Amino acid sequence: MTRTADLYDEFGDRLQVAAPLFRDFGGAPCFSGEIATVKVFEDNTLVRSMLETEGAGRVLVVDGGGSLRCALVGDQIGALAADNGWSGLVINGCIRDRQQLAELPIGIKALASCPAKSVKRGEGQTQLSVRFADIRFVPGHHLWADHDGIAVAASALI
Repeated sequence: MTRTADLYDEFGDRLQVAAPLFRDFGGAPCFSGEIATVKVFEDNTLVRSMLETEGAGRVLVVDGGGSLRCALVGDQIGALAADNGWSGLVINGCIRDRQQLAELPIGIKALASCPAKSVKRGEGQTQLSVRFADIRFVPGHHLWADHDGIAVAASALI
């Protein structure tokens, strides 16, 4: 995968770069793919249902409203994502089961780890444009993530 810093050097005028708010939790710190989105708040039902579908190398961007009160992804959902071919997850919220997630072959960036689980009400929205960390994540756009951060562009660029 092309490094985000190299992408910025070559295509900086066509990239959005996320504010450095996220920590790495998955076993693959470098990942990229087409964006799919979910917008939820302290309810991971739609996160799970999206990750039950074929990922085809996509990245699921989860706008959890930045809540630090509960986790939206744990070891079971992380394993589901890896098994279904998702490249990575970017979560504006928390994960849990961080040791198990670190062993999975998937990239996961999130704000923090929290042992509390989410509620299950089935509330939220999928496949809409979401904004956090100073950038807009649009379904169908492309995302790259590595140790340096997250970059997004309207097309794959390379």
